[in-house]
Amino acid sequence: QVQLVESGGGSVQAGGSLRLSCAASGYQYRGFCMGWFRQAPGKEREGVACIAGDGSTTYADSVKGRFTISKDNAKNTLYLQMNNLKPEDTAMYFCAQDTERVRWCGLRSYQYKYWGQGIQVTVSS
Repeated sequence: QVQLVESGGGSVQAGGSLRLSCAASGYQYRGFCMGWFRQAPGKEREGVACIAGDGSTTYADSVKGRFTISKDNAKNTLYLQMNNLKPEDTAMYFCAQDTERVRWCGLRSYQYKYWGQGIQVTVSS
C-alpha cells in the first residue's frame, strides 16, 4: 500500500515562496507519473503539475513560470517549488501517484490512484 505524506505548507504573503514535499512509503511505483493537485473552497480539484518517469513535466497554465515540480528518486520524495505566489494560489494541495503511466503524465484526477491527505497553502495580499 502506497502512502503519501505532504509537508511544507503554510501562510505567506503575495510574492513569497513555499516548497511542498511529498514523501512516499510502501513504494512500488518508482518511475511512474506523480502529480500535484489543489482544491480551493467551493471549487473543483485542479491539476497543478505532474512529472513523468523520464523527468518530463507538465504544468497548468495558471502556474507556468512560477511553480516547479521535481522528484528525488533516491528519497522517494516529490517536490513543488512555488514562487511569486498569488492569493488565488490559496488552496489545499495534494500529491498523487499514478500507477499506470510512466510518461505523458496528465493533470486529470481520475488518472491517479493514490493521494496524500493534503496540506494547506494560504497566500495573503
